[in-house]
Amino acid sequence: MAIKRYTATADTTITNAYKANLSTRGVSGNMGQSDILEVFSIYAQASSASSELERVLIKFPASGTTAGNISYDREQGNIPASGSVSFYLRMFNAKHSQTTPKDFNLFVSAVSQSWQEGLGLDMEDYSDNDEASWLYRNDTKIANIITASFTSATKGDYGGKYISLYDASDNRYNFWFKAASETAPSIDGTEIEVDISTGSSAANYATTFKNVVDSQSNFTATIDSAAAGVKNTTAGAVTAPTGNADDITLTTTTTGADYTSWTNEGGDYLTDSSSSFTASFNTGFEDVELDVSPLVEQWVSAAKSNYGVGVRLSSTEEGTSNSYYTKKFFARGSQFFFKRPYIEARWDSSKKDNRGSFYYSSSLAPAADNLNIIYLYNYVRGQLKNIPAIGTGSILVSIYSGSSNNTAPSASKLALSVGGDVATAGDYNITGGFVSTGIYSASFAYTGSTSLTKVFDVWHSSSVEYFTGTIEPKSLSQAWPGQGYNPNQQYVSKISNLKSSYSGKNTTARLRLYTRKKDWNPNIYSVASIAAPIDLVQDAYYKIIRVEDGVEAISYGTGSYNHTRLSYDVSGSYFDLDMSLLESDSTYSIKFVYYLNGQYVEQPEDFIFRVE
Repeated sequence: MAIKRYTATADTTITNAYKANLSTRGVSGNMGQSDILEVFSIYAQASSASSELERVLIKFPASGTTAGNISYDREQGNIPASGSVSFYLRMFNAKHSQTTPKDFNLFVSAVSQSWQEGLGLDMEDYSDNDEASWLYRNDTKIANIITASFTSATKGDYGGKYISLYDASDNRYNFWFKAASETAPSIDGTEIEVDISTGSSAANYATTFKNVVDSQSNFTATIDSAAAGVKNTTAGAVTAPTGNADDITLTTTTTGADYTSWTNEGGDYLTDSSSSFTASFNTGFEDVELDVSPLVEQWVSAAKSNYGVGVRLSSTEEGTSNSYYTKKFFARGSQFFFKRPYIEARWDSSKKDNRGSFYYSSSLAPAADNLNIIYLYNYVRGQLKNIPAIGTGSILVSIYSGSSNNTAPSASKLALSVGGDVATAGDYNITGGFVSTGIYSASFAYTGSTSLTKVFDVWHSSSVEYFTGTIEPKSLSQAWPGQGYNPNQQYVSKISNLKSSYSGKNTTARLRLYTRKKDWNPNIYSVASIAAPIDLVQDAYYKIIRVEDGVEAISYGTGSYNHTRLSYDVSGSYFDLDMSLLESDSTYSIKFVYYLNGQYVEQPEDFIFRVE
């Protein structure tokens, strides 16, 4: 699979725009978990020189040790090493009835401090004072200190009664007092017993309560005579305690600031070349498709902390006397599955295994076209496994002669020409290498006798032989116009193993594409029993379209990354499709484009399937 997508885990819009009264700014407004993200600059709305700005904060799962994070997938080998994969930020234009600016740039820069998404939904009056805003990056209190003062020395005054404390995550804990044979009250939350049966004074009961509370990982407690002080271990806004213990006086004191400010209003950003990128807009309706690989790689390696990115107009456009109102994107909470923002990992995973299309070297072909690549797939109990003695290192391959009647190599190793994985002319070994788990490859040009109809490839490390394969070389033939050459060759295509439906969870399907030339016309009398030939298309690409509305779920990945290019082997072309990239309960069509004679030719067939 050459595509993986990582949907945003948090996003919000922050602003210093004026409220409807045009006198008060909505700098405390939060729009976390809205279905829309917005960027704008408005000049001279409130006064002749007023400026109002709106920016986007958005975070992706790039760092972490759990499934679904880029760094985790790198560690598991699900995406290639740095330098072999590119990461693209994708954000999608949201149409609206207001004015959309044109001819502008958006800066996408790494955020340098942590922030909280919030639950605000108000994009009109900016009245949701919640979490990240223009002035603040969170609203976390340092702690609440709750003082429980015990006023009675009679243990029976407390028996069976309780007080409830809420930790920073709003989890409720009921501390109930057992003076004799009382049972826990039937209320919501976690029941924790405070045994005061051996106590004889208010100070004793306070100390016992303090010790029980202090044993919980969520709280810490202190004691001062008959008063126990409790605070949350983790900082956070907490709900005031409740209870029915009348002989305990409860008071709450908040310590620390209610909000943590940005160093700079509007957010703090890194602006070095590996942290800041520019997306240009001509019409203003374009989507964002921006290569942010340098930043993502630093998040993965922990060279920079992953606080996400900010999306804003350039400093020139934010400071100009022109207005840029308003560019909107779909947010992670959007109902439109394929419009949610994500980082897409792209790489070329295609394997061109020439075992079934192996050619002798020819002076008619460029050096690169004379090279053949063959692969070894080491399956152990149905799973690809590295060869223990080879691991991720080099493996040797030798070529032996044979004929159509041979079932094993004969004679001695054949001398090889320099090229590919052969460094020295006349060498008898190809130095192959590791591709991925259990897969090894070797590249070489074969200049042996064209009278040989079969040769054998033996994979080994000195004296240990691991695998022997067979190759039937072909000769490159020169075709002239009028002698069978067709510059507009057409193909018949079919996915031979396509199912009608697939599960959308944890399913990756390997789909096999059969291709043959459309003008194949065998003699029914002489070759009726011969299977139709496989005519490999060297460069074939796929895309996925949702049938209901024509949305491209996966576009053709041609060009420099070739991330939807098909692989091929002796059995034909194939590709792996991760069904989790597609929205469930929808029907999809697979289309192919072939690169033929210097141009991309889309094929007419549609292959339909459904994701459940």
